[in-house]
Amino acid sequence: MINITIITTKGCQHCVNAKQILNSLKQEYPLSINEIDAASQEGQALIKKHNILLSPGILINDQFFSMGGSTREQFRKKFDKLK
Repeated sequence: MINITIITTKGCQHCVNAKQILNSLKQEYPLSINEIDAASQEGQALIKKHNILLSPGILINDQFFSMGGSTREQFRKKFDKLK
């Protein structure tokens, strides 16, 4: 199982796009997706820990992957390495 944490903010189009991409990739990869609001205490702690400056912040298996927009190809490349 590949554990994804996506730290999102309200009104963030990159967040919406990332969630759509990740949900569609669930058909190809064993993904567990956990969405956390950046305004929550947990979200703030993760933002500080990983120095996330843009939404969404994305962690894969508790390791920083990206912030801001990510493409389907970037996710696939990372997931293929984890297989």
